[in-house]
Amino acid sequence: MCVAIPGRVTEIDGSTAKVDFNGNSVSVNVGLVDPKVGQYVLVHAGCAIEVMEKEQAQEIIDLFADLEDLA
Repeated sequence: MCVAIPGRVTEIDGSTAKVDFNGNSVSVNVGLVDPKVGQYVLVHAGCAIEVMEKEQAQEIIDLFADLEDLA
């Protein structure tokens, strides 16, 4: 099973973006999508695979937080 995680784009430089995952900034390849700063992207294996609406991204972030609380 593969897992993709949503994060918010904070910077873009060509095909690389800085994406914030709950306070952790990670470099992500955005060559497959066309995000804008402030948008959310779904990231798998270091690549953004989808631009998401904030509400949809927040639902997934909340779900992961709930799962973490159960552990």
